Formats: sequence, C-alpha cells, structure tokens
Amino acid sequence: MDSTLKCTILLILLGLVVNAFSVTDYEHCENVVKKWATNSLKHESKEDKHALKDLLFFLHVPRTGGRTYFHCFLKKLYSSSLECPRSYDKLRFDPSKEKCRLLVTHDDYSISSKLPRGRTSVVTILRNPIDRVFSTYEFSVEVAARFLVHPNLTSATQMAGRLRSKNKGVSTLDIWPWKYLVPWMREDLFARRDARKTRGTSDFTSGDPYNMEDIVMPLLNYINNPIAHEIVHNGATFQIAGLTNNSYLPESHEVRHCVDKYNNLGDYVLQVAKKRLDNMLYVGLTEDHRESATMFANVVGQQVISQLVNSNAIGKGANVNNSEQGTSFSDSELDQNTNSDEKGNETTSSDDNEVNQDNMTVEKLMDTYEVCISGLRKTQTRRRIASLKRISPANFTKEVS
Repeated sequence: MDSTLKCTILLILLGLVVNAFSVTDYEHCENVVKKWATNSLKHESKEDKHALKDLLFFLHVPRTGGRTYFHCFLKKLYSSSLECPRSYDKLRFDPSKEKCRLLVTHDDYSISSKLPRGRTSVVTILRNPIDRVFSTYEFSVEVAARFLVHPNLTSATQMAGRLRSKNKGVSTLDIWPWKYLVPWMREDLFARRDARKTRGTSDFTSGDPYNMEDIVMPLLNYINNPIAHEIVHNGATFQIAGLTNNSYLPESHEVRHCVDKYNNLGDYVLQVAKKRLDNMLYVGLTEDHRESATMFANVVGQQVISQLVNSNAIGKGANVNNSEQGTSFSDSELDQNTNSDEKGNETTSSDDNEVNQDNMTVEKLMDTYEVCISGLRKTQTRRRIASLKRISPANFTKEVS
C-alpha cells in the first residue's frame, strides 16, 4: 500500500477516535447537567408561593443593594431572637437554633437543602449583570485598598489575621465571594504600589479609572481572570441555581465544569434559576429600587407583621443581644452600619441596636425605611471616599449599590 495512503487512513482513524472521545465526554456532561436540572425542578415546592411560610430566606446576591433590605426592612420587623444563628453573610448556616424565622445570607440556593421543606419562603433582589460586575470590581478594590495603610502585604495579612482572632467575629475576608476576590485584589494593589516605588515615579499614563494599570488592576484584566470567571461571570444565575463554588451540593463542581466546557448546557442552569425565581415570594430589582422597596413592604412586610402579631412574637426581644450582634452583623458589602478602622477591619455600630416593633404597619415600615436608607447611603459614601483616597487618582464614577 502506498505510504501516503497509509498516512491518510491513519489520520482519518485518529480523527475518528478523538471525535469519539469528544462525543462521549459531551454526552457525559449533558447527562450530569440534565440529571441535576431534573432533580432540582422535581424538588420545587408546588404550594402557594404568594403566602409567607414559617421561615423567610433572603438569598442575598452580592452588590444588589440587599444590605438596605436587611437593615432597613428585616431588622425593623424581626428581633434578633428570631434570626437564625450565623444568618447574615456567614460561611455556612448553623441550623442549631430551633424556630428561627429569618435567614439572610450570601449562601446560594443549595442551602435550602438544610431548611424545612415546604415551610420556607425565598426572596431575593436582582441587578443588571453588567452593573453588578462593575460594582463587584469596585467593591473588591475599595475593600482591598483599606489595607494599603500597611507598609507591605505581609504586615497587612498578619494584622488582618490578628484582628479577626481578637474580635472573634467574621471578617469580609471570611465571606463568599469576598474571601476570594478581596485577597486577590489586595495582593495586586500591593504589587503595583511596590512597582511604582521601584520605578520612583508618580506619573500615570491613563485618566480612565477602569484602566489605570499603574495603580490598580484594570477592569478588563479583572473580568478575564480565571478567578472572576469562576465567581463573577453569571454569578447571580449560579447563585440562584445553587451552583457557586460555595455550594452545599456535592455535584455542583462537576455541573459547573461541564457548563463551562460546553456553554450550550448553560441553558439547563438558566431554566432552573428562572423556575426558582418564579416560585419565590418576592423578587426585587436594583434598578427599580423605589418601586421594589414599596412592593417588598406590601407583599413581604405586611405578611411578616401579620405572622408575628398572630404568633405574639412581634415587639419581643427588640433589644438586640450585643454579644450575638457582634458575630452575626457583618455584611459582606461592609454594612453601612459598621465602622471600618484604618486597618481595614470591621466593627459594629450600636446605632441599630434598638428596634421598635410595637404597632408596626406597612406605612410605618416605609417611613422607617426612608430614614434608614438615607443614613446608610451617607455612611457608604464617606467610607468609599476614604478608601479610594489610598489609590488616588483612581476614582470610580459609577454609583455603587
């Protein structure tokens, strides 16, 4: 047989083998994702989604303005005695406290596997994905920049560890997704500052705050990095689907891997997320903040008030237990009711330690909300300005929520 013909046949056979392996891998991934999707949809509740159940689970998608709902709505309705332990932006939910009524966390939807089935209502807020990516980037920079008061990265890391151990609380660096994004950005900021010192120059070639590579990681580099790809890309969809890298589901890693490898399989994830949104008690929109807040007060707030009055729970335990508050109050977005010291640490404020729940109505709730959110925004603005001074002249102009 002619040698050229032999080579041609050999190449064809090799191509067929490679293609066979490829098809098999795709079919495996398709089966994995379809099985997960089928099981997820099968476990969706068929009960009345408009009625508040015993437990309210606020699935907090990062950078959607959820902290305002927590502080200005939910903490005005629920006393601390009704909050589930480790309920706000903790590493994991602790189900040890019986009959808790409120769970607020950045944990993804998979945490529902630990919640009472058929007795849990879910609420969340969504935001334009592009704006949420901008905000996630900006917040990563903002928090990381607070550590620049230290002479070097080693000093900053050691001090953060000592403060977390001393305070016995939960730092932003413990909380998903910031426990991945902030240290990454912090290391990058120190590296760029050291490089500027080595060059001995303070001249900057760009006036675009999202592309000032002499000072901070450019937005484009951030978006294209594997860390951001893992956590930020389609982050809200994966969080609602229960498939983040913080998931309780053992199969979540393989499902994410398959969806990342074969993008068309992402449609299964999207369909599960959409179905779950459809079954939630309430879904707000950051862009329609006022309308969403009003709807929350009328749809959720009204039912919470009625439920707590009927159970004789409202008005009780209004004085927050400070020892509990100190370990369960940290918001991964650095709550507007927390103070950041110059080391980048969070300490809680006592401004919100008194909650007057007697004779609460929807109208009173909205009035309280308006006063509360005004204070939160002012605090956030002050904190943000102070933090960004450390990376001047970089200064973001897009509004952060």
